[in-house]
Amino acid sequence: MNLIKSQVLIFIFSLLFLLVEGNAQVLQQTNVSKRVRLNFDFNWQFHKGDIAMKLVVRVGQGGITDINVPIIQKKDTVIDYTNFRSSTSMLPADWKTVNLPHDWCIEGDFVHDDYLGSQPSASGYLPVGVGVYRKEFEIPELDKGKKISIEFDGIFRNSTVWVNGHLMGTHLSGYTPSNYDLSDVLRYGNEGKNVILVKVDATQPEGWWYEGCGIYRHVWLVKTDRLHVARFGTYITTPTISDAEADVSIKTTLKNEYKTAKNVTLVSKIVDKKGFVFDTETSTLSISPFDQIEVSQTGAIKKPLLWSPETPNLYKVLTEVVENGNIVDAYETTFGVRTVEINKNGVFLNGKLYPVKGTCNHQDFAGIGVALPNKINWYKLKVLKEMGSNGYRCTHHMPTPEVLDMCDSIGMLVLDENRHLSSSEEGLKDLSAMLYRDRNHPSIFMWSLENEEAMQGTVMGARIMQTMVNTAHKIDPARKVTAAMNHARNEGGYGDVLDVVGYNYGDKQLAYVKDKENHPDRVMFCTEGTSFVSTRGEYENSWWKHLCSNSILWQPGWGPYPGEDWADIVKYPYLGGLFVWTAFDYRGEPTPFSWPSVSSQFGFLDVCGFPKDGYYAYKSAWTDIPTVHIFPHWNWAGKEGDSIKVHCYTNCDEVELFLNGKSIGKQKAVPYTKLIWPLIYKPGKLEARGYKAGKLVTKDIVATTKAPEQVALNSDVSTLKADGCDVAIIKVSIKDAKGRVVPTADNLVKFLIEGPGKIIGVANGNPNSHERDKVSQRMAFNGYCLVLVQSDKKDGEIRLKAISENLKATEVVIVTVK
Repeated sequence: MNLIKSQVLIFIFSLLFLLVEGNAQVLQQTNVSKRVRLNFDFNWQFHKGDIAMKLVVRVGQGGITDINVPIIQKKDTVIDYTNFRSSTSMLPADWKTVNLPHDWCIEGDFVHDDYLGSQPSASGYLPVGVGVYRKEFEIPELDKGKKISIEFDGIFRNSTVWVNGHLMGTHLSGYTPSNYDLSDVLRYGNEGKNVILVKVDATQPEGWWYEGCGIYRHVWLVKTDRLHVARFGTYITTPTISDAEADVSIKTTLKNEYKTAKNVTLVSKIVDKKGFVFDTETSTLSISPFDQIEVSQTGAIKKPLLWSPETPNLYKVLTEVVENGNIVDAYETTFGVRTVEINKNGVFLNGKLYPVKGTCNHQDFAGIGVALPNKINWYKLKVLKEMGSNGYRCTHHMPTPEVLDMCDSIGMLVLDENRHLSSSEEGLKDLSAMLYRDRNHPSIFMWSLENEEAMQGTVMGARIMQTMVNTAHKIDPARKVTAAMNHARNEGGYGDVLDVVGYNYGDKQLAYVKDKENHPDRVMFCTEGTSFVSTRGEYENSWWKHLCSNSILWQPGWGPYPGEDWADIVKYPYLGGLFVWTAFDYRGEPTPFSWPSVSSQFGFLDVCGFPKDGYYAYKSAWTDIPTVHIFPHWNWAGKEGDSIKVHCYTNCDEVELFLNGKSIGKQKAVPYTKLIWPLIYKPGKLEARGYKAGKLVTKDIVATTKAPEQVALNSDVSTLKADGCDVAIIKVSIKDAKGRVVPTADNLVKFLIEGPGKIIGVANGNPNSHERDKVSQRMAFNGYCLVLVQSDKKDGEIRLKAISENLKATEVVIVTVK
């Protein structure tokens, strides 16, 4: 009996523990935060093409913008089709399910139409147009009374949003975020389902490069209490820093959307990545009904760890809004402790001269256009970091927010750039959005307010710029501003209103040196340079083939060889650094060509991220890693006995070249300048040996290969998160029997995939290829192609097989894990 009583008591205590633990969890969920930020990317319906959207004059007449829409199963008559096109009914066959980010432009076929885009060939000859997105969703009854908004990180472009038949608004820019308060027009619980419909009109461009079409960035559903931190509502700076302590200025904007005044306690905790609390600041205040207020607090960090590209230490301010003892909102802001001073002597980070080794970057990528999963952005930044870059210019618009988060954490200085020179209401609204959204990122060291606008150097342009500068200084007084100027830097007072005069291609006639002599107090920065065009794996210039050599300077005529421009930054440190145009090739702007070229050739990496030879020029200039890279390849059948020059990028003191074991000679290296040996071509093996202080430290080998024999796959990962988002970047190479990449191979490779994943894009880096990107095959280009595989939401094994006619097939296995 006692044993039974003991067992009963144990059961009762266990039950009580579970109840208490359960209640504690409920209390924690209730009190810690009412803010919820839900990813809203999955399960949208997409219709390519326009749908006439009449203005809804009565509730219930919303058509496809609301839930009660007739479904037409067959498009049998003209009447059915007309009704569908007038948005009063739906034909499911004309819609497909998509997940975001989504770029429908990349799914199209190339068209020789010089009227596409802002100028001939600018958009890469892919047609744009109009598309419609629609999603049904439910909101629980418990959310009634909350503030619920939807945040679009980026839609290209001219987007109009309806929810449950109600027109919410229109947003023109394809690069700035848009936000709509849905609280009043949503249906809660048993009220029924909700419908959001987004119409995207991408027919008008904003730039002169490939810009894509659609909801190409993430979407978020945000739920808060009506007493909450405002959108982009914190501003964190560190005005005073010493080894012993850093002062942290915290400004928080609180909104009260209740009809009664609220007494509030604002708690701001400064924590490190481990959660250690350095300081807690508390303020008590009252907020009037339907009002907002900015609260200023000052905290401190003892013995702060500084942020830099080498040591990207991060902190957070955890904001709690407390009413009657309950936490009604919680908000996190990441920041870093660092000083940036840009003056007439250069860029100084944390008190030390810090030349910026930067690259210019458009936002597209191979196979997927501008709709980049987070993994792809991380991959691009990782490639740049590994070759010594410490700077990233967002050309020519603000980036997706994840890029800045990654630059904060990986360590990359960012020049964040505004799209247009404009002091109009719309222009200042877009500029302000960039400033408010991005100003807490420690990676951002300066703002660029425009790029190469025609009104540079004019009196009117200077007036417009002055208004923009004033706006930037008001919203973020902690940073300086520049403009990327390619002309008229000394005219119209334009440069005088800037904190820093940006020089695009200031190396031409040494314009920046001459200007410094005439304006010794001018603060300068090389916002853009280089523009060396090259086609990966090619070593001749050809107007007919639309190919550019990696070894011979040719078009467009305003840039040097890769790496040579860095010599000026070393010689004239007041230039601050350099942003190379560009890191990656990008779609559109195929200078110096037009049709049939569809991509640029400016990058030192192709669109897939495969290095060109110029990549090693900057790796040599920007790192201390012993580097020797020789080119061209050594497969020149039919050219036996011909003269061929061998080129070399290096950061060694000396390089000795061997052909088939025989020394061709040793050369002393000149910093930032390539070495050249004239040779008579013989098949076999080239070997370059690099020496520092007389010791062999590295070498590079280029050999004549045999014919293609096999396909090889190299995935950057062996496991993926089973979240429907993660991506494996799989490099495909064509190799001979000895496992050497055949540098001229162009075999067609077909892909077969099984398991919880899908192919989201293929590419090969050929700027003249018109192959489709959303298929399961691709020709190799000079030995390589690329396939991107995205996980589903299931555990399992993805098996990707690559086959090519007359070649040995291969397979890679990737495990997906929740």
